[in-house]
Amino acid sequence: MALTFCLRGAAFAFAAALIAAPAFADGSQVAQVKTASGAASVMRDGKASAVKPGDALYEKDTLQTGADGSIGITFTDDSVLSLGPNSEAALSQYNFDSSNFKGTMLTDLRKGTASMVSGDIARSSPSAMKVRTPTATLAVRGTSFAIQVGQ
Repeated sequence: MALTFCLRGAAFAFAAALIAAPAFADGSQVAQVKTASGAASVMRDGKASAVKPGDALYEKDTLQTGADGSIGITFTDDSVLSLGPNSEAALSQYNFDSSNFKGTMLTDLRKGTASMVSGDIARSSPSAMKVRTPTATLAVRGTSFAIQVGQ
């Protein structure tokens, strides 16, 4: 009797953990949504869902905004990315070790407008932070910038 109750309890705890687990496939959270307005979504595992402040973002997520949309996110190294209307950017590569402030970041800006302020990755490893567009790759060396990719 006690064994049955214990097994049921364990099965319930396992099921609850699965339901509560975030829907991501590629590891730890790399950023968090700080602001979102209008049509703003994240594409993850082939599914688009609206974003709101506080949502976690993961490597390989793609952010999209509509004609009235914008998104502002902060990465775990304190880099900041803001997307304007009609934009699409993929968080293609991101890793950061907070014990030594080393890491790499690659963001693919496919269309639209973006502004970035670099964080600890660019400060500790010049050129470890990159933004790729359809026609060029920018190495970010500890600065802020804005960019527009034609549509």
